Amino acid sequence: MSNQCVVIREASAPGDLGWMIMAHGETYSREYGWDATFEALVARILADYANAEDHDRTRAWVAEVDGRRAGCVMCSGEDETTAELHTLLVEPWARGHKLGGRLVDQCLEFARRAGYARMRLWTNDPLAAARHVYLSRGFALVGQEPHRSFGHDMVGQYYERDLP
Repeated sequence: MSNQCVVIREASAPGDLGWMIMAHGETYSREYGWDATFEALVARILADYANAEDHDRTRAWVAEVDGRRAGCVMCSGEDETTAELHTLLVEPWARGHKLGGRLVDQCLEFARRAGYARMRLWTNDPLAAARHVYLSRGFALVGQEPHRSFGHDMVGQYYERDLP
């Protein structure tokens, strides 16, 4: 793994946003049995990103391993002071490169530079690897609620951290 070239770049190449949607749909269906409503949610989030007028405060990234898309994340503004982290994903074949942490770090650094004071995110209880990344980056659980989404009963979790 150490000889492989890992790059994190802005999601600006043709097909990047479509790949992000497809990768989420395929990965979460295969690993968690989530239905197409999850892929639709990701599509809506990324459509909002693509149509955003203020790209100084909204950004998405793709991680590549040896030129192959391997992960992604997105940062948008919830309001003037709060950024929101979305769509963190690392392809199963690319795990072990610490891409999840690197993508979250990229998102945090961008949010700081863009002038946000805090960052929030929403995730679900089955996503233990992502939760580990968030906790290791200083996020704290600030709320949770049971819900039925993507064909399953889950607990939605809200995490937040300040951006000093």
